[in-house]
Amino acid sequence: MGRPDKKAKKRGIRRLFTWKKILGTLFAFCLIGMGALYTVYLLVPVPSANAEATMQSNIYQYSNGKILARTGEINREIVDLEKIPLPVQRAFVAAENKTFYKDNGVDIKGTTRAAWNTLTGKGKQGGSTITQQYVKNFYLSQDQTATRKLKEMVIAVKVDEEMSKPDILAGYINTSYYGRSAYGIQAAARSYYGTDAAKLTTAQGAYLASLLQAPNQYDWTSASATGRKLVEERWNYVLDNMVEMGWLPAAERAGLKFPVPREPKPLPGMEGQTGYIVEAANQELMRQGVSEEDIKAGGWTITLNIDERKQKDLVAAVDKQLEAKLDRKGDKKDATVQAGATSVDPRTGAVVAMYGGVGATEHWMSNATRRDFQPASTFKPIVLASAVDNRSTTQDGREIGLGTVYNGDSKRPVVGSKIHYAPENEDDYSYGPVSVQRATDKSINAVYAQMIVDVGEEKTKKTALSLGMKDGQDFDPTPAMALGTMGASTLDMAGAYATLDNHGVKVTPALVKTAQHRDRQVETVRQTGEQVISRRAADTVTRAMRGVVDNGSGFRAAGDYEAAGKTGTSENNRSAWFVGYTPELVTAVALFGEDTSGKIAEQVTLTDTIEPGRANGGGFPAQIWGAYTERALNGGSDAEFDLETGGYDSGRDTEPTATGSPTATDEPTQEPTSTATTPPARTTTAPTPPTTAPTTAPPTPTEDPATTPPPTQEPTREPTNTATVQPPDPEVPDSGGDQGVLPPSRTTQQPR
Repeated sequence: MGRPDKKAKKRGIRRLFTWKKILGTLFAFCLIGMGALYTVYLLVPVPSANAEATMQSNIYQYSNGKILARTGEINREIVDLEKIPLPVQRAFVAAENKTFYKDNGVDIKGTTRAAWNTLTGKGKQGGSTITQQYVKNFYLSQDQTATRKLKEMVIAVKVDEEMSKPDILAGYINTSYYGRSAYGIQAAARSYYGTDAAKLTTAQGAYLASLLQAPNQYDWTSASATGRKLVEERWNYVLDNMVEMGWLPAAERAGLKFPVPREPKPLPGMEGQTGYIVEAANQELMRQGVSEEDIKAGGWTITLNIDERKQKDLVAAVDKQLEAKLDRKGDKKDATVQAGATSVDPRTGAVVAMYGGVGATEHWMSNATRRDFQPASTFKPIVLASAVDNRSTTQDGREIGLGTVYNGDSKRPVVGSKIHYAPENEDDYSYGPVSVQRATDKSINAVYAQMIVDVGEEKTKKTALSLGMKDGQDFDPTPAMALGTMGASTLDMAGAYATLDNHGVKVTPALVKTAQHRDRQVETVRQTGEQVISRRAADTVTRAMRGVVDNGSGFRAAGDYEAAGKTGTSENNRSAWFVGYTPELVTAVALFGEDTSGKIAEQVTLTDTIEPGRANGGGFPAQIWGAYTERALNGGSDAEFDLETGGYDSGRDTEPTATGSPTATDEPTQEPTSTATTPPARTTTAPTPPTTAPTTAPPTPTEDPATTPPPTQEPTREPTNTATVQPPDPEVPDSGGDQGVLPPSRTTQQPR
């Protein structure tokens, strides 16, 4: 009984959906769609040039409102298409739109394919023709919306009807952004190859055409390894397309080599420190979500945290302490010395001063923000911070604090690591039993290599990242990490030390105070945040680093203020550092060895450059730091560190003796020949050190710390008032060490 009903329903459906009706409906929809498109075509006019075509200036000002710089003038020079070599013209067509000379301004097939690939997860693709991109550059905004895309397609069709293909191509090449503040092919040719567009080679033109896909990512001189790989693949793709189109002989193509561009140079007006500061501010804004194109479009008022007076103080300190003693033009070795510095207010995170180098027009890469040099022993305090924060113990179960005794023998293999590591101390000195405080003062490699194993390399790295260091190349969790083998900038180190100065509360250095556009304001960096390490850990490290300035390798940084700091000299003496702070100011100063005489800059040694022998963090960096800090604090300060160490500084001023073990001496049997220099004395009175002996047993130099028997005699306090020359800061070249001459008693004559 039910079957006739089903047949009746099927007949009803067939009558409702016949092929004629379906085709008719589709045809009607097509007519409606075509009518709608034609209506849009009639209603959408070709507009006037967009705001980007008449870009505005950006204003950068000091924290007090005084203008530092104005930028934003378009770096563009329009050139006629006939002045651009034909192979270069064709390279742009091969890169972006092979159907350019045949299409009517819109490539429906390419647009459909790009949309399908985007929807199916094969990556976001544009599918725009050269005409569409020219329309977007010159008439429309960069917004990725359906409405803008529809307007772009309609206007592209009209422009294609009104303009010739050569004029469209010329407009596209002259309005596109190539990175490095270069708009148009003429500016790009000068920026990347130091030549006019008329003299570009085919290989160079193919590179500039490749840049347009991702100008920031594909700039060879600043690109990551991935970026370089991608742009080289893009370059090959362009040339292969030219061969396919019959525009480039295969034999000529086979002989072309990738044309590495030259280092970037700043626009006029960016001389001195201005260019470094402006570029660093732009980079910070981009990290906050502002696109580079948006910044270049102008209209921004950017107020910096840079203190005008402190900025001048920092430049003056570098000029007097370093530049006045260098002959950059007449001495090739002097020319390799580069200085960088960053100064931060630990209470707010404000970057109050920055030194990027001799000048942005002479040396474009900022020495303040570069991360390609090792921070060396300035990383050791972070190891100690991690030890205290994690309540770490030695191999034989003793809790690590400033009074904890370690074996300070040179080349002693670390215990407890799967990786064999036996670092050499400076001048291969063996110190036998030595406290953590003294190991910090003298920067003993053997002690800190063992300490990072005791703490755990991964835990130490976690502490470093929480303090603000960046996880980049060579930040490998190995025992060698204790000697600062990773890359870091003065900005990174100033931020990490600022967090220590701020009792473990995170300080994120911020260069930009406010960034306002006429229609919006950018949210700036949150400069202080949560407690990332315990106060006792941060304050214990501060206590330890006070010893470095008062009695150790950083004595040249001492002045009429309380200060804590650490010296550092990297492998092969390629960099020398002093990073330190007072309760009010944190500053990182570094010297880098860099030979820029060739096509590619190379890291070189600082040995026998600014002074005979090795450069060291306790030398010129500490002197620059001291001179700047004295100026910045108006000659001195009564501010004192408010430290809560929780007892982790107990025994820091005592040193063990081990008369029962002939090899475990408190001092090396022979001291180096060196000239002693006394640091300037503070007017304040140093706290009285404890006189009690440490209760832990020191290991002997020749035995594992876990099996070392206790000494037969109670440790005695190390003498602090003697004119005897002490051994130099025990760090070794090639092992991340630093070198400095320890002062005798502060009752002797002060250094000049």
